[in-house]
Amino acid sequence: MQINAHAKCLSSEQSSLDQLDERYSWHPFSQTSERKTFPPIHIKSGEGCWLEDEEGNRFLDGYASCWTNVHGHRCPELDEAIRAQVDRVSHSTYLGLSSEPASRVAQKLSAYSGNRLTRTFFTDTGACAVEVAIKQSLRFWQLSGQKERKKLVSMSGGYHGDTFATMSLSDESPFTSPWQEWALPVSKFKAPTHEEVGGEVSCSEQEESLRDLKRILGERQGEVACVILEPSVQGVAGMTQQPEGFLTEVSKLCREEGCHLILDEIFVGFGRLGEVLVGESKGCEADFICVGKGLSGGYLPLAACLTGEEIFEAFSGPFSEHRTFYHGHTFTANPLAASVSLASLDLLETKISKNDLNPRIKWFGKCIRKHFLEHPRVRAVRQKGFTACLELQAKPGESLSSNRRFARSVCMEARKNGVLIRPLGNSIPLVPPVCISNDEIDLLCLQTRKSLDLVTP
Repeated sequence: MQINAHAKCLSSEQSSLDQLDERYSWHPFSQTSERKTFPPIHIKSGEGCWLEDEEGNRFLDGYASCWTNVHGHRCPELDEAIRAQVDRVSHSTYLGLSSEPASRVAQKLSAYSGNRLTRTFFTDTGACAVEVAIKQSLRFWQLSGQKERKKLVSMSGGYHGDTFATMSLSDESPFTSPWQEWALPVSKFKAPTHEEVGGEVSCSEQEESLRDLKRILGERQGEVACVILEPSVQGVAGMTQQPEGFLTEVSKLCREEGCHLILDEIFVGFGRLGEVLVGESKGCEADFICVGKGLSGGYLPLAACLTGEEIFEAFSGPFSEHRTFYHGHTFTANPLAASVSLASLDLLETKISKNDLNPRIKWFGKCIRKHFLEHPRVRAVRQKGFTACLELQAKPGESLSSNRRFARSVCMEARKNGVLIRPLGNSIPLVPPVCISNDEIDLLCLQTRKSLDLVTP
C-alpha cells in the first residue's frame, strides 16, 4: 500500500509538471502540436550513463544529452570541481578581468593544437564559436588589406548551428530553409561519403570532393576568406564519414589558395572519436578550431574558437584604428564552466593515456554491426568512434517517406525499453556518453533492435 501511495504521489507530481511544461515551455526542435504523442520526460537525476525521471524510471542516455556527455552524469571529479569553484566565485566578467580556470583551459587547448593555435576566444555555445571564427577570418582580411577576400565556402551536408551565419554555412534542410532569403552567400563543395550497406563498404572517392573544392577555389581565386567543415564525421548529416587523408588534402588546397581553414570540432572533439581533437591527430593544420559540447564534459555551456598569433596580431593597433574584435558574451569564460572543463580535460587525458577508450570503441562498432548491419529495416550503417547512425528503410530496396516518421516511432518504443534516443529524419543516431561500458553498449544495441523489430514501417 505504501508503494502504491508513493506511486500515486509521484504520478500527481508528474501531472503537475506536465501542465506547467505544456503551459509555459517551448522546447527546441519540437513540433508543438505533437506534444501529446511525444511528451517530454521530466528528468530528476542522473548517474553514469543513466537518467531517472520523477517516477523513478531509469533510462540509458543513448543520446549523451544532445551529444555532450563525456564522463557520465554525476561524475565525482567534475562534481567536485564545480563545488570547489562555487566556494571561490561563480561568475565574474571576462571583459577586462580573467580567472585561473579560464587561463588554464586556454593553455590546454593550445597544447592540443601542438601550440600552433595559441589564442582561445571563449563563447557559450558551439554556434557562437563558429560565428567568432567566421567574423575573425573576414575581419582579418579587411585589416590585412585584402578586402576582396570575403567569400565563404563550406562542405555539403554540414551543420554548424542555428544562428544566421551558421545556418548559411549549413546544408539546406527544414532546419534552415525558412530563412534562406536572409542567408549569407556561401559556396558549397561536394562531401565524400562512407557507409556500410549489406556488409559492403560504400565510399565515394575523395577525389571528386577535392576536385569540386579546387574548382570553387579556382573560380574564386583571391576572393575566398575561409573554408569550413566538420572533420572526419558530419553528425547531423547522419554520421557521414570522410576517407582517411581527406582532411590533409583539404588543408593543402587551402594553403595553396591562401585562405583560412576552419574545423568545426564541436561534435567530434573530446573523446567522441577517441581523441581530444580530431584534425590535429590527422595532421591537418587548421587556422581556426571551434569546440563546444564535450568541452565541459556535458556539464555547463562553454565553447571556444582557437586561432594563432598571426590572426591575433592583426587585431592589435592604436585605439583610433578600431582594430578591436568587437564581439563578446555575457558569460564568456564563466569560472564554473571553465573549472569543470579543466577537470574534464584532465580526466580525458588520463583515460586516453591508459588506452581506456579504444577497446570500448571497438566493442561499440562490433555490437552495432552485429545487431544492425544485416537488419532488413536498416539500409545503411555508419559508425566511427562513439558515433553511429542507422539509416532506416521500409524493407530492402524500399525507401521511407519523410512524413512516415518511422525512426521517431522506433525511438518512442525504445523509451518503453528504458533507452533514450532521438531520430534524425528517418535515421537513428546512437551517440552514448564516452564513458559507456561494454555491458551498457550491449543493452543500448539490444533494446534499440527490439524496438526496431516491434515497430511497423
